[in-house]
Amino acid sequence: MPYLFNTAEEVREMLAAIGVDSVDDLFDVIPADLQLQRTLDIPPGMSELELTQHMRQLAAKNLHAGSAACFLGGGSYDHFVPSVVDAIAARGEFYTSYTPYQPEVSQGNLQAMFEYQTMICQLTGMDVSNASLYDGGSATIEAVMMAVGATRRRKVVVPASLNPEYREIMATYLVNLNVEIVTVGGESGAVALAELEELIDGETACVVLQHPNFFGCYEDVAGAVELAHRNGALMVQVFDPISLGLLKNPGELGVDIAVAEGQSLGTPMLYGGPYLGVMACREKFMRRLPGRIAGQTIDRRERRCWVLTLQTREQHIVREKATSNICTNQGLFALRAAVYLATVGPQGLREIASLCVQKTEYARRQLTADRFDIAFDRPTFKEFVVRDQCGQVPELLRRLRNHNILGGVDLGRGSPEFENCFLVAVTEKRSRQEIDQWAACLQGAPCESAIHA
Repeated sequence: MPYLFNTAEEVREMLAAIGVDSVDDLFDVIPADLQLQRTLDIPPGMSELELTQHMRQLAAKNLHAGSAACFLGGGSYDHFVPSVVDAIAARGEFYTSYTPYQPEVSQGNLQAMFEYQTMICQLTGMDVSNASLYDGGSATIEAVMMAVGATRRRKVVVPASLNPEYREIMATYLVNLNVEIVTVGGESGAVALAELEELIDGETACVVLQHPNFFGCYEDVAGAVELAHRNGALMVQVFDPISLGLLKNPGELGVDIAVAEGQSLGTPMLYGGPYLGVMACREKFMRRLPGRIAGQTIDRRERRCWVLTLQTREQHIVREKATSNICTNQGLFALRAAVYLATVGPQGLREIASLCVQKTEYARRQLTADRFDIAFDRPTFKEFVVRDQCGQVPELLRRLRNHNILGGVDLGRGSPEFENCFLVAVTEKRSRQEIDQWAACLQGAPCESAIHA
């Protein structure tokens, strides 16, 4: 076999040092019938120039949000990212040191955390925010674990309109923790309060509600909060940060713990994540909040400075007293979110949210062919579900890709009840021309299904 060393003598010296006669002797523990017994069939090495050209050719085979009209959603969205976000996040002092452990040597990062947490509290109307988690799914289960610990109850009520990936994460975490997950249906696109009321009792730790939900529909969070609190349960809301430019924030709705996927706050789609787990809560639950909380104070010279006020990670305290043993800072994405929020400001966020609503409604109205239905006749934010009466969703999405359009998410891949449906997201980046082209391609597709006949 070929060696990676300069000379045979060097090979012999290394083998002698470890006490074997040949390289083959290193693999004696592996049965001969499992060994390849030949050299690897791989092409020869490339120069830097050749490798760069080769990688560009491979990358060109991908259809991505930067080269296509993107209507993908379900938790990852093609929002506009101001150039200042990349400019600041790419600075070496942030880019290479975004997870500090010693507060005395990382004042800049601590200030970035503090500013991020402050903006999240202002955005959500909650009392305290941590310095972020892996993504929206992990933030959701962390909120559930907070509620279970705070109430000492073992039942969680979750709607079918919650992101299915979040529900899978929750089921994985809770399977061995003796916590019951009860799912409340959302056949009409949102949770019926009467049905929710029947499932909440004295054993319920929390109700989890996504608003706007996975299908883009609005939920009655205030009504759910009243039902939960009446039975001593906590209310967890999964929210879309952009939607808070128009909708009441979790604090105004009476929510106890608010979580979100923060990707829409200045981070590109990046192959689906992980991104940024946003988490905020009422002050009384602060000591159960996983992760870190950066605080502002003054030093001995009366100068403004920052410290890690609360450190509940296992790296900082005794493991059994840690609130979570898996949380991470995700500081670089939190920094991007802070720069994004500071750049767009309240008015900018309101305008972005308004554009999402207007363009989503325009896209809905363009689907005039008989074969398409809007699955849920409800107001939506940024997303809606389309049902194809011909039952050809994979073919439709393939047709759109051939026209340089990422047309939506096939819901039937993971949910049999939505076999003929796909989820469409329309952000502020989509132009009228792109929406018109999307609708024209859909409505011009042939229908060969017996369903239509």
